[in-house]
Amino acid sequence: MYDEQQQSDHGPLAGFTVGVTAARRADELGALLQRRGAAVLHAPALRIVPLADDSELLAATKEIIQRTPDVVVATTAIGFRGWIEAADGWGLGEDLLERLRGVEILARGPKVKGAVRAAGLTEDWSPSSESMAEVLDRLLEEGVDGRRVAIQLHGEPLPGFVEALRAAGAEVLGVPVYRWLPPEDIGPVDRLLDATVSRGLDALTFTSAPAAASLLSRAEERGLLPELLAALNHDVLPACVGPVTALPLQALGVDTVQPERFRLGPLVQLLCQELPGRARSLPIAGHHVEIRGHAVLVDGALRPVPPAGMSLLRALSRRPGWVVPRAELLRALPGAGRDEHAVETAMARLRTALGAPKLIQTVVKRGYRLALDPAADAKYADV
Repeated sequence: MYDEQQQSDHGPLAGFTVGVTAARRADELGALLQRRGAAVLHAPALRIVPLADDSELLAATKEIIQRTPDVVVATTAIGFRGWIEAADGWGLGEDLLERLRGVEILARGPKVKGAVRAAGLTEDWSPSSESMAEVLDRLLEEGVDGRRVAIQLHGEPLPGFVEALRAAGAEVLGVPVYRWLPPEDIGPVDRLLDATVSRGLDALTFTSAPAAASLLSRAEERGLLPELLAALNHDVLPACVGPVTALPLQALGVDTVQPERFRLGPLVQLLCQELPGRARSLPIAGHHVEIRGHAVLVDGALRPVPPAGMSLLRALSRRPGWVVPRAELLRALPGAGRDEHAVETAMARLRTALGAPKLIQTVVKRGYRLALDPAADAKYADV
């Protein structure tokens, strides 16, 4: 009953802060997270070059009209639609569609299939898995030696895909439907990086490989890459919309979580499962206490806690029931200096925020401890 009440009152992500790196559909992702109770910190790690301004796409479009390919691989719905719209803007739309009507079209997934059909075309095949690996297998099984394959790129190279086709004898033409560039204002990205390395976030979401690569690159420029990797490997959950998005992180040894279906909704649902599962739950002074990122659930009631108070609570919860000296708690306080009075001030505010002062006991001349229920003492005796 407690869990059901907690979910209905506050949402499964209440008390957690989630970083969003997306440039496209960031508002949608942010709304999905906030609807479930999360605090959201958004910093687009990239910006998209408008299609009609992209000379590379214009050149690729003209080449396809002049030399019709044998196969076209459509990878994203927004990219395919944008390509057709850009061609229309250049006065090349009808010529492009006429060429595409006579070629084999492979669509990576149902959304792409919809975009292909909306353009008046028909795909020849689409994998149920939405996997580019399956598209590659299909092409290699058909045989591509001497065939011309046009691939609608989606902002980043497809690792191994083009190389495998060329090794099998194909002539490959990339169609760069949009390009990613660093954001014009780098300030929000830097604030997101600072929040990540300081553990001010509970999770960091990625919806494209270029965004992941851009954030890693900016961290390296600032000398923060080792700290960022440490945070993502231990304290901040890196959540990617799919395996291609995760590649830049995995290349640096960061394990990520991904939903089974590569969509924003399933990504948010995955966070709703993962983050509460990572929260520390303790029976304290007859209460059920769950320690989340920037808030605490006390018997299902959401209690926002200031950053200094959260630092103290985490230090106490690492050894539940044991006395933690003031000097150790002082070290846990961000920017507290050497005055142990700062611990007393932050502790008073923490107790007020929790709404249950007896959760934390003062041990005279020694420090503070969580008032762990006696039945739980044995469980944490060796912690």
